[in-house]
Amino acid sequence: MKYIKVILVLSVFCCYLNSSPIFAQDSISFFNKILKGKPKPPPEKGSFYFSPLPALSVNPAHGFMYGVAASASGYLGNPEDTKISNAFIAAIFTTKQQFIFNLKSTVYSEQNTFLALGDWRYLNSSQETWGLGTGSQSARLAYTDFNNFEGNVQGVTEANNLEFELIRFYETILRRLDTTPLYIGLGVHIDVFNKIKDPLLDLEASPKQITPYYAYNAYYGFHQNKSNLIGLSANAVYDSRDNVNTPYSGRYAMLRFKYNPEFLGSDKTSSQLWLEYRDYLSIKKDHKTILAFWGYANLTLSGDLPYMSLPALGWDQYAKSGEPYAQGRFRGDNLLFSAVELRQHIWATKNNPRFLGAVGFVNATTASGAGNGIALFEYINPGYGLGLRINISKNARTNIGLDYGWGSYGATGFFLKLNETF
Repeated sequence: MKYIKVILVLSVFCCYLNSSPIFAQDSISFFNKILKGKPKPPPEKGSFYFSPLPALSVNPAHGFMYGVAASASGYLGNPEDTKISNAFIAAIFTTKQQFIFNLKSTVYSEQNTFLALGDWRYLNSSQETWGLGTGSQSARLAYTDFNNFEGNVQGVTEANNLEFELIRFYETILRRLDTTPLYIGLGVHIDVFNKIKDPLLDLEASPKQITPYYAYNAYYGFHQNKSNLIGLSANAVYDSRDNVNTPYSGRYAMLRFKYNPEFLGSDKTSSQLWLEYRDYLSIKKDHKTILAFWGYANLTLSGDLPYMSLPALGWDQYAKSGEPYAQGRFRGDNLLFSAVELRQHIWATKNNPRFLGAVGFVNATTASGAGNGIALFEYINPGYGLGLRINISKNARTNIGLDYGWGSYGATGFFLKLNETF
């Protein structure tokens, strides 16, 4: 018991290494509740599970971060024929006068007739950005011939901490086809970036200091301090998972075609394709050893996208792909990501048979960059790591996850999350 408390204390210190918020709760009252509390009744229609946690973090880009986060799960119908719904919400302030708000949701109506997928965000924040593509060349300027720049110019090759304001509203509504696990539906997707500041750009220096962000926008004719990408999508989802928070079995697949026309407000007309697949294999019938697979492709089919809306690592719905890399570390015209996790149950308590578990994971990312001359699969950047899982709601299968990972170019990161990575 004391070792678990030590892990949570150390996690607060380790968050200095990573830009993701860390979620903590008073360990004494928390674990007393888990170990000694009375078991909850079995789930029924209207059962609701709420897990609020303070959010604390420190990193150079944001300073000290503080706020609240919560995972809410519940059944909108009879659990025998209705999947559990989940929503994650976080509101975070920083000492550098930044604000981050996220609301992510996966909601199943009664008898799973409808499925709603939501991703709402407001960010007054910053993020390290690089060039395009994977491999060491990703730190290189996107367009190195400088034909469209006047005078003596050199490119910046270090991480550029772009500041920005983002308003995102993604909502997709799908209807189930008969009694199958297949859903089809439409979605609306709005990304509005404002007040973008490019701190490493210096056009007054000699030679001029040009960043990948500036070079990309200049080449394609985008604004330097704002961008809009507004589109509609056609979607198909196959979902046979037994639980959205921590699946033990089943599959999830998604196909999304998104069209972003100028007449809806996009800076330029473009189209995109999202392909995703997840699978969960129980090595044992008791689901105590699970092999989980996740892969997605984020592809640009036509037109030009604003730099900040290009496919980028960690910009999936729940922003969990790419450990140990920071969100946005790899960005390109097209991006593919894949991951494998081995999940192992370790320790049960009297009231919680799934109290403690462990994971080991391996992932890989490849991205293309036309301006850098980097093709898809030309460079593949791996990631790998280990983690612990602490169950805080056995009926909702809500976990606290603590992961540490390693990757290319000395990348390391500590991640603390609610629920599984996927």
